[in-house]
Amino acid sequence: MAVTDEAIEKIKGMIVSGALRPGDRLPKESELAAELGLSRNSLREAVRALSLIRILDVRQGDGTYVTSLDPQLLLEAMSFVVDFHRDDTVLEFLAVRRILEPAATAMAAGRIGTAELDVLEERLDALGPSPSVEDLVACDLEFHRGIVAASGNSVLCSLLDGLSGPTTRARVWRGLTQKDAVTRTLTEHRAILGALRDRDAEAARAWATVHIASVEQWLRASL
Repeated sequence: MAVTDEAIEKIKGMIVSGALRPGDRLPKESELAAELGLSRNSLREAVRALSLIRILDVRQGDGTYVTSLDPQLLLEAMSFVVDFHRDDTVLEFLAVRRILEPAATAMAAGRIGTAELDVLEERLDALGPSPSVEDLVACDLEFHRGIVAASGNSVLCSLLDGLSGPTTRARVWRGLTQKDAVTRTLTEHRAILGALRDRDAEAARAWATVHIASVEQWLRASL
C-alpha cells in the first residue's frame, strides 16, 4: 500500500471508529502525524485527498475539520473517484489517447516553432519542482494541447481534446495517491520537450507513449 493510501486509511479509520466525529477539528499536524505514525508530508497529502472528496474541510487559518458527513454531500463528492473506479471506460479513453497522442507528438517534432517550445518550457519552469497536483494537472492539459496543436492536424486536435477531459479525474487522483507521481510527470514532460527541441520524432513519440501509459497502468492496477 502506498504511503498516502495508508495515511488516508488511518484517518478514515479514526472517523469510522468515532475517534473523530462530524464537525470535529483534527489535532495539530505534528501531533496527528506522531499519533498515527506518519510523516507530516504523507499526512498532508492524505488530508488533501480527503478534502477533495469532502470528508475533510480545510479552513485556512483555522484548521482542518471533519465535514458533516451528510450522505448527499459525500455522494456528490464521491463522483470524483467513483466515476473511474466503477466504470473502466476511462481505460478505453486512455488506450485511444495512447495510440493517437504519440503520433501527434511525433508530427509536432517537425513543425513546432522555437517560440512555442519556449512557452511550454516557461510553463514547466513556473510550476517549480513541487507543484500542487491541481496546478500540475492544469499545466499537463495545456502542455499536451499545445503540442497536439503544433501537429497541424485539426481533426487530431479535436479528437484528443475530447479524450483528455474524461481522464482528468483519474490523473488528479493518481497525483494525490501514487508516490512520486508528480516528480515522474515533470520528468516525462521535460523528456518530451527535449525530444521536440532535438526534432527527434521517434524519441518524442516514445516519451509520449511512456507518459500516457504510466497513467493507464496505474489506473488498471487501481481498478
